[in-house]
Amino acid sequence: MIVTIDGVAASGKSSVASGVARALGIPYVSSGLLYRAATLLGLEQGLALDDAASLLAHLHANPLRLEPRAEGNRVWVGERELTADLHSSRVDAGVSVVAALPEVRAWVDAHLRALPEPFVAEGRDMGTNVFPHAGAKFYLTASPRVRAERRAKERPEDVPAIEAALTERDRLDTVQSAPAPDARVIDTGPLPLEGVIGEVLEGVRTRMT
Repeated sequence: MIVTIDGVAASGKSSVASGVARALGIPYVSSGLLYRAATLLGLEQGLALDDAASLLAHLHANPLRLEPRAEGNRVWVGERELTADLHSSRVDAGVSVVAALPEVRAWVDAHLRALPEPFVAEGRDMGTNVFPHAGAKFYLTASPRVRAERRAKERPEDVPAIEAALTERDRLDTVQSAPAPDARVIDTGPLPLEGVIGEVLEGVRTRMT
């Protein structure tokens, strides 16, 4: 069983995927953390983020390990855990550039497809490209203002600046982020977290019976 949860940036994918995974008793997989880790390592190395060959050479020399767990994913390079450093403004600003590179997307997809089922996979194109055969697919959305207000609670930045960054991120992610034809689209704006999780679980049970 694979459940996919795609959506725009800051739509609540990770929180929803974690809640759904805990309810189902299976891990969840955050594809975005691999893109963020690739971005972070590229920035630390001083690489051009649009240089796929250099990024991949560095990633092959410093293999990443994604640890999928229901309560939250962790990412390691060797003995160093990167997780706490992956959600920063500089990574936010560069990750769309990295995620748009076909070679990097293929590298991430290969990592994800090698993981043992069952799991909940969240990202941008899990239901359309990576796991088109998934048994249940969902796509989360919300207005840029709602998403900015949520993110402002996590970071010391003002809402208008975050909203502008998210709007630009949406524009950059248009190619990768779209609902699968058979995905259930959920507007998370008017719903609390538990309400979104409940809708997803209801959809999973409907599809799996």
